[in-house]
Amino acid sequence: MIQTDILIIGAGPCGLFTVFEAGLLKLRCHLIDALPQAGGQCSEIYPKKPIYDIPAYPSILAGDLVDKLMEQAAPFEPGFTLGERAEEIEKDEEGQFILTTNRGTKHRAPIIAIAGGLGCFEPRKPPVDGLANFEDHGVEYIIKDPEFYRDKKVIISGGGDSALDWAIFLAEGVAKEVTLVHRRTEFRGHLDSVQKVMDHAAAGRIRLMTNAEVVEVHGDTDLQSVVVKTKEDGMHTLATDHWVPLFGLSPKLGPIADWNLNITKNAVEVDTFDYSTNVPGIYAIGDINTYPGKLKLILCGFHEATLMVQSAFKRIYPDKNLVLKYTTVNGVNAF
Repeated sequence: MIQTDILIIGAGPCGLFTVFEAGLLKLRCHLIDALPQAGGQCSEIYPKKPIYDIPAYPSILAGDLVDKLMEQAAPFEPGFTLGERAEEIEKDEEGQFILTTNRGTKHRAPIIAIAGGLGCFEPRKPPVDGLANFEDHGVEYIIKDPEFYRDKKVIISGGGDSALDWAIFLAEGVAKEVTLVHRRTEFRGHLDSVQKVMDHAAAGRIRLMTNAEVVEVHGDTDLQSVVVKTKEDGMHTLATDHWVPLFGLSPKLGPIADWNLNITKNAVEVDTFDYSTNVPGIYAIGDINTYPGKLKLILCGFHEATLMVQSAFKRIYPDKNLVLKYTTVNGVNAF
């Protein structure tokens, strides 16, 4: 049984920052995440993608942000249960939560902070026969490291920001050949990204196929070619090393949906006073919560985590007087 003060479900940026804020109050934290490493989507989906709205960082790669948050949390010695999903929750005779993962690991804490981002998520896969045969053998649904595509022929499908951004990035000196396939002629991404794609297409750095979609995949063990169907001139067989369908992720709350929490549209309802849920002792911060005026931004999650741990302290130590102390005056004192 792993005992801690605050059990954090989700080891993404908000969960990691919670460790720091809780540590300032001498509260220990343990984090559970279904992914095999800390960082959430920032590590798993777009570690090399720049983020522009983190205070004091005009631009920082998502993976580097995770590294900085891990460094910031390190003095407070958080525990981690990674590669396991939070599954069942109950209360013991002392009023503490007992949380069991899908692998049977048990955790005990008086406070649970749900910081699970969008919850459990999986890529939206196109309905192409035989697609599963080439997953991780030429078909990828996320781009973790663009260097993986160095000097390779790459086909990207999609019309949103992710598809546009990666097509641009790979076309600028990374991939040998980049093809962008989109089912429509209009894109959903930012206008400046659309213009960059058009400029690259005009210069021959991106092969742009609109009103088109991949309908077949072929190869032996690894992907060797795809068939693209266009409205104007029918079928085209394209040799390729990789096909990356970027149609977004389908978020699901997973087992959290069965914890008797108030839920609206796949998000957990909270009180903005302290981001508590309807179950006393359970809080929700970051993208997984909802309230009037909610903005799904990392920096908003940092704010929510800060207020949440103040409330958690008072629940754990109702007889102690909590006085706000500025780190500029007191520094950061670890355990």
